[in-house]
Amino acid sequence: MLIREATAADWPAIWPFFHAIVAAGETYTYPRDMDEATARETWLLTPPGRTVVAVDDSGTVLGTAKMNPNHMGGASHIAGASFMVDPQCGGRGVGRALGEHVLAWARAEGYRAMQFNAVVETNTGAVALWKSLGFQIMTTLPEGFRHPTKGYVGLHIMYQQL
Repeated sequence: MLIREATAADWPAIWPFFHAIVAAGETYTYPRDMDEATARETWLLTPPGRTVVAVDDSGTVLGTAKMNPNHMGGASHIAGASFMVDPQCGGRGVGRALGEHVLAWARAEGYRAMQFNAVVETNTGAVALWKSLGFQIMTTLPEGFRHPTKGYVGLHIMYQQL
């Protein structure tokens, strides 16, 4: 698997799984009916942010990540990131590879920490992955997320010092 900068030409491959994940309403705080233009603007970042894709040997997009300063001003030394893996490519290490890539990027860019603002507690696969990569749950906002089938569930804020 290769992780490279995302380009505008990658968007048609990203949009179908991005749309399906967001519309399901189980893991992201984005509006479930987010339109494609808004999604593209939200996901394909410009500097100082960065968006990457993980592709297989044939160039098929398996997943994507965006990384950026999590805060501005006096807290701009904290990075943030978001990840989406095509559900058809789950279990192949794509999320882990993207997570490791993002952490390496943040270190190389001089960030002192990375913070995930909103990890839905019922997204147990993601929570386990981030913990295995060194993140800690700093707090959980009780009933911070309205899951479409489980009702109100906790929303974790996760953190790792770099």
